[in-house]
Amino acid sequence: MQKIDYEGKVWVLNYNNPEPLLDHAIHMLERHGVKREDMEITETPIATVGSIVVEIWPYELVIGRVRTTRNDSFISGTEFTIELKLDDEGNYIDYL
Repeated sequence: MQKIDYEGKVWVLNYNNPEPLLDHAIHMLERHGVKREDMEITETPIATVGSIVVEIWPYELVIGRVRTTRNDSFISGTEFTIELKLDDEGNYIDYL
């Protein structure tokens, strides 16, 4: 399992995701080496170059590293993705 290499905060972008999805995203990030206290869950990150930003999608987490910032925006390159899986009832499952 690939660990997330980070220093400081990990910005977790949450745009009104359902609670089960957010909870599972946090769990999967912990499984990949991110401490809960290092996660900043927000809609508007204050990311700096080198920071890790996580985009939550219903079926995956996209882990990116900020390459450039301009004004209040940032550009990140994808480091890797973490697949999120559902069981037959539509509940997120831990497959690791």
